[in-house]
Amino acid sequence: MNGFQQSELIIEAGRTEKQYWRDLWRYRELFYFLAWRDILVRYKQTTIGVAWALLRPFLTMIVFTIVFGKLAKLPSEGVPYPILVFAAMLPWQFFSNALGACSESLVSNANLIAKIYFPRLIIPASSVIVSFVDFLISGIILLALMAWYNFVPHWRIVTLPIFIGIAFVAAIGTGLWLAALNVKYRDFRYIVPFIIQFGLYISPVGFSSSIVPERWRLLYSLNPMVGVIDGFRWAILGGESRLYWPGFLLSTLLVFFFFISGIWYFRRTERTFADVI
Repeated sequence: MNGFQQSELIIEAGRTEKQYWRDLWRYRELFYFLAWRDILVRYKQTTIGVAWALLRPFLTMIVFTIVFGKLAKLPSEGVPYPILVFAAMLPWQFFSNALGACSESLVSNANLIAKIYFPRLIIPASSVIVSFVDFLISGIILLALMAWYNFVPHWRIVTLPIFIGIAFVAAIGTGLWLAALNVKYRDFRYIVPFIIQFGLYISPVGFSSSIVPERWRLLYSLNPMVGVIDGFRWAILGGESRLYWPGFLLSTLLVFFFFISGIWYFRRTERTFADVI
């Protein structure tokens, strides 16, 4: 006995469909490897390294605070305006970074896809992990702002993991759609940055959703990120922050609709990736 164990892979008709989810678990080490590789590559040969994860949201928060808080003098739900902005900046940065990474993940791993079999779902899923690491690092800024303004979080902060989970589902669901579409239609390489930029303007990142007139709130909630951002603010800010439940439920339903339909479309097109890419 040489102490080594060899696994045997039997290629048979219909095996992918029958054992797809079991194969996802079998290839978990590939998932860990791709996620760790992407984390290393993200900050490779950068001068200030992971500080980029702090610099971008911090500077954006300053601009939004000046424009919406100081110049436009929009309401801040009873909390310092920088905290109001950053409580929304966290989920938005996570979502936008994950969307960009997911959409490019399959094309940038074309050589790997063309050579060996493994569940392709691993690639976009692992790319989201990098954005989640940025999300955790950026959270340091929120803690620093709370300490600076002597802001004590409400008890609702314990519900934050629920909204982080919803943000995760929103990022992966939309990301799967864009990753699969980008394989066949490279136009999405140009469309995705526009979607991210446009989404920032129509999402309540620099302002509170409470300024949207009541009659438009439900229609406004057709943007799935409205529910995610409002949920983050409700959990973090507490106090005067109120959750518009009809809009939140509508946004959450859309998030899960995109997630389920994203998996369906990805699985439907997955078998053609190696030929098209």
